[in-house]
Amino acid sequence: MASEMVMPAPVCLIENTGEQLVANQEALKILSAHKNPLVVVAIVGLYRTGKSYLMNKLAGKNKGFSLGSTVQSHTKGIWMWCVPHPKKPNHTLVLLDTEGLGDVEKGNNQNDSWIFALAILLSSTFVYNSMGTINQQAMDQLHYVTELSDRIRAKSSPNANGFEDSADFMSFFPDFVWTLRDFSLDLEVNGLPITADEYLENSLKLKRGTTESDHNFNLPRLCIRKFFPKKKCFIFDRPTHRKKLGQLETLRDNELDSEFVQQTAVFCSYIFSNSKTKTLSGGIQINGPRLENLVLTYVNAISSGDLPCMENAVLALAQIENAAAVQKAIAHYDQEMSQRVQLPTETLQELLDLHQACEKEAIELFMNSSFKDVDHLFQKDLGAQLEKKRDDFFKQNRQASTDCCSDLLKDIFSPLEEAVKQGIYSKPGGYRLFIQKMQELKRKYLQKPGKGIQAEEVLQEYLKSKESMTDAILQTDQTLTEKEKEIEVERVKAESAQAATKALEEMQIKNQQMMEQKERSYQEHVKQLTEKMERDRIQLLEEQKRTLACKLQEQSQLLKEGFRNESKQLHNEIENLRRNMARPRTVCVIS
Repeated sequence: MASEMVMPAPVCLIENTGEQLVANQEALKILSAHKNPLVVVAIVGLYRTGKSYLMNKLAGKNKGFSLGSTVQSHTKGIWMWCVPHPKKPNHTLVLLDTEGLGDVEKGNNQNDSWIFALAILLSSTFVYNSMGTINQQAMDQLHYVTELSDRIRAKSSPNANGFEDSADFMSFFPDFVWTLRDFSLDLEVNGLPITADEYLENSLKLKRGTTESDHNFNLPRLCIRKFFPKKKCFIFDRPTHRKKLGQLETLRDNELDSEFVQQTAVFCSYIFSNSKTKTLSGGIQINGPRLENLVLTYVNAISSGDLPCMENAVLALAQIENAAAVQKAIAHYDQEMSQRVQLPTETLQELLDLHQACEKEAIELFMNSSFKDVDHLFQKDLGAQLEKKRDDFFKQNRQASTDCCSDLLKDIFSPLEEAVKQGIYSKPGGYRLFIQKMQELKRKYLQKPGKGIQAEEVLQEYLKSKESMTDAILQTDQTLTEKEKEIEVERVKAESAQAATKALEEMQIKNQQMMEQKERSYQEHVKQLTEKMERDRIQLLEEQKRTLACKLQEQSQLLKEGFRNESKQLHNEIENLRRNMARPRTVCVIS
């Protein structure tokens, strides 16, 4: 994405100071800017074994991750470099170079074990880099893999036996790549050539035996075989003469061993083509913000003395993202309503229709952005917030209509009120003239568009407030007979009563519409939940149907077999009977 931050060089993602691991906030900010799915490649191994060189090549650079040129460990903590993926459009390749294991200056491998575990947790491809061959010494140096079950938990609660199944680990463990540097042996077994992958498989074979020596031999091999779903091996010749190794950053390919250059190219091509997008359980793809939250969750767990737990990390990530999805949906609803709604609306239904359309879009946006919404708590929270916002719009619409109508009445009836003050209607026949003018102005008011749902109610309130003025004009009109006055009074009261009744009926209709809308919104939420439960039920029924069909087929087969046996037996009995009947009978005569 064009908006993503371009990294000219690596930055330290997890700092290692005083044997304490701390997430670098600036690096997390850079990471969170990458919204594309991430392919995360981490490399670990003993210090001074050339890890950083391979990571620079994956970044397409000669320089970047610090190589160092002495026997002293150079990289500290875990460093990160985000680059566009060379073979996967709209993906970001995240390279994690780790502090060298086994640094004698630290004198404590506790820190190394956590760095090893973090590289496993954060990556989709895990590269273990070592020197020479895969022998027992190399396996002993890989003792960190045997400690993973003591460093990482897949679930917050173990199984009934108090242990976690290796399948739980395999569900989130990365692919395993072993890179052997300065490899000088021939890849042969019993005089026959083998591949590097076959060499790795042979090296991971287990011994048959129950001695402690057999156990120590098998343990790292067994862990690699059980934990990592996919394994790959690469061998590398020495890149150049020993004296030139410190100049690798400046040497061109034609100055390096040609076999080493070719082996490096094959390694990079494999990583680019086969490294998977980092995902969590349920196929949730990891992007920059999600990886940022995972880093914080794991590092905070280690700092507090807890074990990093994959299940807890996913739930924590779900909490963060689902809360953000709710806010995103609410923001979308607010934006769409502000653009589509012009208050006051002519009818309540018009406002309800706009609300329903925007509410549906907001819910769809939430469903596409959320995951692992346990018990649909966040969806219910979204529904409650949308309902409150709908009610707020109802209030705003009512107030906007009231204000608009009040202003309109003031503009229309102000001249009439001024004429009353000047005594224009205080004369014989003035009351009738006043009533005629009132009717004329009422028609003018009612014909004006854009008044909203409070038009009639505000009008009636205004007319009621002017009853004393009307009565005063009526009393001063000396030309009217007492009968006419009574008739006029009754007519005015009847009109007022009729108008009040109409206003009450409209208020009841509005309340009924609001209740119906609340019911529709509730039914919509119930429908979504019911549809999901129905899909689950149909899936279960389909599985039961398939099981029943298999059982019926088996029973049918048994019945057919029994029927054939009985038919065969009956046929034999009939044949025997026929043969007996065909034999000549001997008649014995008694004299």
